[in-house]
Amino acid sequence: MENALVSILNMIYEIRGYNVMLDSDLARLYEIETKTLNRAVKRNLDRFPDFFMFQLTEDEFDSLRYQIGTSKEGKGGRRYLPFAFTEHGVLMLSSVLNSKKAISVNIEIMVTFIKLRQYALSQNGTDEQIAELRKLLMLYIEKNDKRVNDIIIALNNLIEKPKETKKIGFCTD
Repeated sequence: MENALVSILNMIYEIRGYNVMLDSDLARLYEIETKTLNRAVKRNLDRFPDFFMFQLTEDEFDSLRYQIGTSKEGKGGRRYLPFAFTEHGVLMLSSVLNSKKAISVNIEIMVTFIKLRQYALSQNGTDEQIAELRKLLMLYIEKNDKRVNDIIIALNNLIEKPKETKKIGFCTD
């Protein structure tokens, strides 16, 4: 399991502020062709809003190509720009690719995303870093869903100083 975790972790990239996995990496994990995965997604596009999945731009793909060493077009490369799936998009894939392999792989991927999030949360941050994260989340929530609001509330509670509590018991002042 730990080896699979490291393998999946190496397939997670940060693009546009999201931790994402590429369609080709997911297809390899699911043991299907990339075009089969993308065809299933295109048949269910209403399940994949922009913050679940997006197609890379030429610049993003060129930058990523240098990082991961994929070949250029005409030399075994892709004909189309890859799709990037966020954690929620990967989760949605399990309903689109309804196979035992897809379910087991998705569980491993979700465990990896959870461990990545736990690691990020375990790092000690200053109040300024937390405030900066809060600002970024505020921008994100304007475009996305209510769940992020819960995160912002939690961050605000971390920044606020603990309120004084009433003493209970006998006072000997």
